Amino acid sequence: MHGTDVLFTNCAALPRTLNAARASNAFERKLQTLSRIPFLIIDDFSLKPLRIPADEDLHELIADRYERTATIIKSNLDFTEWDQAFPSNPLLASATLDRLRPNAYCLLLDGQSYRTPRQVAITMAIKTKNSALQKDTK
Repeated sequence: MHGTDVLFTNCAALPRTLNAARASNAFERKLQTLSRIPFLIIDDFSLKPLRIPADEDLHELIADRYERTATIIKSNLDFTEWDQAFPSNPLLASATLDRLRPNAYCLLLDGQSYRTPRQVAITMAIKTKNSALQKDTK
């Protein structure tokens, strides 16, 4: 709406993108492109542990973006648990956090998930189906 370029990706897709670029000898160019996007949103960080080279690639991306562009990382892990996301190299977790935390705003979202099933809609659908069945049997 404000004319700012934004890239929204999930943490599982980011390594695939970088691996594809690596395979076509375009890794550095792709990394620079991602580093320059004014606003990067990485969703679902830590759902799966990062493996080599994805952990190093993510760290390099965050380091390149440090103090130059805006980054949002959505995670279910507390900062103290980030080493779980970097099981091959917990030092990378610490180094990545060192680049994210100094100017960060941390938002803690508490409450029910918006993905919670709507019981009312399901119950109504079952009642409607049962009512139709009862009418058919009469």
